[in-house]
Amino acid sequence: MTDTSRSAPSSPPPAAAFSSAPTQAVVLAGGQGSRLRPYTDDRPKPMVEIPGTGVPIIGHQLAWLASEGVTDVVVSCGHLAGVLQEWLAEAELPLRVTTVVEEEPLGRGGGLKYAARHLPDPAGSWYATNGDIWTRFSLREMAAFHTERGAVATLALARPRIPWGVVETNEFGQVLDFIEAPPSPYPVNAGVYVFGPEFVALLPDLGDHERTTFPRLARERRLAGFPLPQGAYWRAIDTAKDLTEAARELAAQTGS
Repeated sequence: MTDTSRSAPSSPPPAAAFSSAPTQAVVLAGGQGSRLRPYTDDRPKPMVEIPGTGVPIIGHQLAWLASEGVTDVVVSCGHLAGVLQEWLAEAELPLRVTTVVEEEPLGRGGGLKYAARHLPDPAGSWYATNGDIWTRFSLREMAAFHTERGAVATLALARPRIPWGVVETNEFGQVLDFIEAPPSPYPVNAGVYVFGPEFVALLPDLGDHERTTFPRLARERRLAGFPLPQGAYWRAIDTAKDLTEAARELAAQTGS
């Protein structure tokens, strides 16, 4: 295992008053990002920069987590881990960061469990996010949703736009309208989570928690789904097209 730590300034976070919300998080940053090549030939996926910002995806994530009251983050590294660790060591970060590297591939569930064991407060709740997500919404509201439902785990739910135009018809088969890239009628896992402290023990040591732990919790009605608020920004950065779209959306938001 490789374990490196980086300290942030000691001033209290703006969200210190939100004692019920987690102040620790795990960022899963070990993916190879094969669909983002050539951007990921020399860097891990979370180190790919959003065009026009000069900041890698993980930089946006850490800033967002800090703004939501998180003070400590464990970053789980894998592919080209040294590149990510070097950036984290040199960047001015708004929170404390520890990096861990799996000696052998543990799968998504095993990797999450391994990283969670390095959180500073094992008895506390925690957030987790995939390292390729660029989003902004209130994690405090999601944590309150999680607590109100007595869930062991809560996942954020997004409705991404369908990449094709769709055709609306009536019961007679007559075409009524053409709709360009509408939101999906089904929610998808947005890759952002709130976990209670008991969740770690339910994770597999090796394997995928989305095939084991999540279905079990769903059957037991201990898994909750938090719909992203109307207008919240969310995008998974999987392909070069996603980078282009993210840059275009950012430009539209800033008016540049």
